[in-house]
Amino acid sequence: MGGKRAGVQDRTRERLEQEVEFVVPTVDRRGETVDRRTNRARQFTQDLGNGAILEMVAIPGGTFAMGSPEGRGYDDEHPQHEVTIAPFFMGKYPITQEQWGAVVAWTPPYRCKGASRPVDRISWNDAREFCERLAEKTGPAYRLPSEAEWEYACRAGTTTPFYFGETITTDLVNYCGAHTYAAEPQGIYRHETTVVGSFPPNAFGLYDMHGNVWEWCADTWHDSYRGAPADGSASGPARGLVARASRHLPLRDPPQVRSGRGGGLYQLPCGPGVARRPGGDRRRLNKPLSAYLPESYTGVPSR
Repeated sequence: MGGKRAGVQDRTRERLEQEVEFVVPTVDRRGETVDRRTNRARQFTQDLGNGAILEMVAIPGGTFAMGSPEGRGYDDEHPQHEVTIAPFFMGKYPITQEQWGAVVAWTPPYRCKGASRPVDRISWNDAREFCERLAEKTGPAYRLPSEAEWEYACRAGTTTPFYFGETITTDLVNYCGAHTYAAEPQGIYRHETTVVGSFPPNAFGLYDMHGNVWEWCADTWHDSYRGAPADGSASGPARGLVARASRHLPLRDPPQVRSGRGGGLYQLPCGPGVARRPGGDRRRLNKPLSAYLPESYTGVPSR
């Protein structure tokens, strides 16, 4: 037992702590850049072996209005309510295929393959397995974020529909740019995921929180925020550092709907909004059309 504990401590020390600097753009309803700010964030880098690393960003605690105000958003984004979040660490990027391969012995049936692309087509159960194996490998406890933590981290102090401002463009986010949200011009539809970090970060230094792939949260999904916790907790127990992984489809036991966030590459521009929160069967994969769980829950088993 003593030897195992020492090994965990040795692995925990294999982390490089640093402060990073980055530029955050803000756009108006036309998608035109109206501001650029230089921000800083504290992070640590964990060595996963085989050349793979995991970067974790420090998220400061605070209080925010979760959900959408009256007259905006979907029914399940109401009522808007105040939530207080304790400080935590969160993955700088969605988990990549290289990181997954360094931690888990099996390979998901990726739709879009590439070492630096995000994992896609994994179930909530698969995402939980990754967090557990990551903790075994590195020492610190890892978990999926609660919905409240995810939205707080995504907003990064903003109150607009997107952390970039009143709208998004395909210069900022990977989504179906053939459609528009506000007064911005049409963009492109890439039909595939992009390498993580291809677009600017939010004010906390997190990348790809809008678009590219859906991301699983720890919560059981509910159709409203009535009775939702005000302390940032999920509907079940969750402790540790927060990794970012994907969403999904049927097998054998009764379905349990879990929450997903962030939107995907196939989404209309309303899908990646900070408050958007469709749910999905925790056992399922998304259909081949998209990365992570789409709003249409038909697809193939995970393995």
